[in-house]
Parts: sequence; structure tokens; C-alpha cells
Amino acid sequence: MNRREALSSVALLLGGTIIGAEAFLSGCKSDKKIGAAGLNFSQDDIAFLDEVGETIIPATTTPGAKEAKIGEFMKTIVTDCYEEKDQKIFTEGMTKLEEASKKKNGKSFLESSPQERHDLLVELDKEQKDYTGKKKPEDPAHYFRMMKELTLWGYFTSEVGATKALRYVAVPGRYEGCVPYKKGDKAWAT
Repeated sequence: MNRREALSSVALLLGGTIIGAEAFLSGCKSDKKIGAAGLNFSQDDIAFLDEVGETIIPATTTPGAKEAKIGEFMKTIVTDCYEEKDQKIFTEGMTKLEEASKKKNGKSFLESSPQERHDLLVELDKEQKDYTGKKKPEDPAHYFRMMKELTLWGYFTSEVGATKALRYVAVPGRYEGCVPYKKGDKAWAT
């Protein structure tokens, strides 16, 4: 399987195309102008993104997105790999998410309880699904879809996600095309 096929499989898993997929395929090398000069994420922004990620993939019997340093991952991909228009959507989306939290919960996202955060993100996920279903190819992506995709991508490709949330064998043995599945088994990372 080549990288394009792998990306297509991941995209199907996520329910569509990944925003910034070109970055995934090319390692952030592109003919297109990448990024705005001077785009900076503060430590507060990274902490905010960690909490968004942790709400999407919370710690349970396995570590959550915060342990995978998802905020730092999002910052790196948005800063180094996203085109300027997508960077703008993402950073404005952080503000929109904060405003939506204040409107719904009467307090900032970080001050909200885990249940309030969850309920807000469920609403935003429904909003982005409706938007994505109706949007034209030239329309911009929805900011929450970007955040959710980056969370999933970053988590399941991190050491924490691959080794603790998925089954991982660093040096696999022979190929076995048919392995019996037992209910409750984790998916394979390798």
C-alpha cells in the first residue's frame, strides 16, 4: 500500500477528505504558498487545543489526546503545513468555539465542565456535518472539522495512540492474512 492509498483509507475512516491531506502526502512540501508569516500560537492557545482534543478523545482506560500533546501537533500542522486561507479558518475557529462556549454555557471553554464541553462539541460536530454535506467544492472547510481531523490524525499517529490505544508490535513477525477477532480487541496500529 502506498501513501496515497493509506491516506484514502484514513480519509474513509474519518468520513471524508482530510483538510491538509496534501501535507500528509508530501511532508509539507508543496507548490502552493504555505502559511502566513508570523503566525504564532501562544501556550494558552496550545492548552486550549489540548482541551478540545481531550474532549474529543478523553482519557479512559487508555490515555487521552492531551497526553499525546495534541495541541502541539495541531500548532505544528497548522503553522507549517496549512495554506494561509486554512490557517485563517482554523485560528478564527478557535475564537468561534470560545464564543459558542460563552453563549451556550455562560463561560469560556476552559472554565466549562467536561460535560458542558462535550455537549458543545457534539453540537459543533452536527453543525459541521450539515455544513460539509451542503458545501460546494470551492467553499471553505468548517473549522471544527479541521480540529477534529487533526485530533484524530495526531492521536492515532502518536506514540501514545499507536501503542496504548491500538495494538502495536514494533517488529512484527510473519504476515498473517486472517487473524481471528475477539470481541473487545483493539485495532492494529502496525
